[in-house]
Amino acid sequence: MPMPLFFDWTMILLIPAILLSLYAQARVQGAYAKYSRVRSAGGISGAMAARELLRQAGIHDVEVEMVQGRLTDHYDPRVKKLRLSPEVYNSTSIAALGIAAHETGHAIQHDVGYYPLALRNSLVPVANIGSSAAFPLIILGLIMGLPQLAIWGVYAFTAVVLFQLITLPVEFNASSRAVALLEGSGFITRSEVGPTRAVLNAAALTYVAAAVTAVLNLLRLLIISGVLRGDD
Repeated sequence: MPMPLFFDWTMILLIPAILLSLYAQARVQGAYAKYSRVRSAGGISGAMAARELLRQAGIHDVEVEMVQGRLTDHYDPRVKKLRLSPEVYNSTSIAALGIAAHETGHAIQHDVGYYPLALRNSLVPVANIGSSAAFPLIILGLIMGLPQLAIWGVYAFTAVVLFQLITLPVEFNASSRAVALLEGSGFITRSEVGPTRAVLNAAALTYVAAAVTAVLNLLRLLIISGVLRGDD
């Protein structure tokens, strides 16, 4: 009789992803804590920087607003709102400017029709369904002796993996835009470019960790469902 799904040996495959995720979170917290205490030379707040960068990009239909929480900053393409957490919205720190400019980068991607962003957005509903349905389908398939049902669960989770992989170029591009925008606008000095990149690179590592986790989970599901063993 096979071992329960969450206690089989394939869980070992997730150890590298777990360690990478913990390291990424530590990097983010460390970089943010360090540079959120360093005031930028320009003395402009995250909200002011975002609005000015949007104006310079010729984008006038994106609203910058505050959202509660810590590091909850994001751009919502559905309603064209750039939402910044209170610490980023009001702060003049290097960390705040980097995060605000990064989210502005996503708004600019949306405005210019950056294809990876459009592709990622189109995959959101499919990835959500895949994330919810994959494990139940595989468990039912194994319990009921229906390998095809388990394989459909693997297919469903593939959408999650694709979403995470496509997210990587979207995030890296937004970070590159952020540094260029801030420096080009004079909001940060040349000496502040390195610290700004440190904050954004730390944040990017969390997306790398998420992608690695998704890929290793897919490998687990391929083994559990019997696909890699060639089971009928």
